[in-house]
Amino acid sequence: MPRAKGGSKSRQRRKKIMKMAKGYVGGRGRLYKTARETVERALVFAYRDRRVKKRTFRGLWITRIGAAAKMSGLSYSQLIKGLKQARVELDRKMLAELAVADLPAFGQLAQTAKSHLSA
Repeated sequence: MPRAKGGSKSRQRRKKIMKMAKGYVGGRGRLYKTARETVERALVFAYRDRRVKKRTFRGLWITRIGAAAKMSGLSYSQLIKGLKQARVELDRKMLAELAVADLPAFGQLAQTAKSHLSA
């Protein structure tokens, strides 16, 4: 029985890795073994950081909402509690966008939250 060396499939697999390693410095972009190690590590980071990005953005939104709430005389937690009691169903992404782009509209939401807090 003849020896099977993999042929075109092996070449395709290696070419795919080398294409992904384009732009890497030194052997990481030229040598298959080091390129494969580097690409695999990069893919792990990419997978992980797609999830971390969501956490990071939520933190940014909360910071922006908190700063705008302070300008309206409320803390972040009071604002969120008041909006929940007023049954305003805006997520933090939209609230942060309002805080940055449309401060008067955010002020009206803060007033709504204030009125429902005292009631």
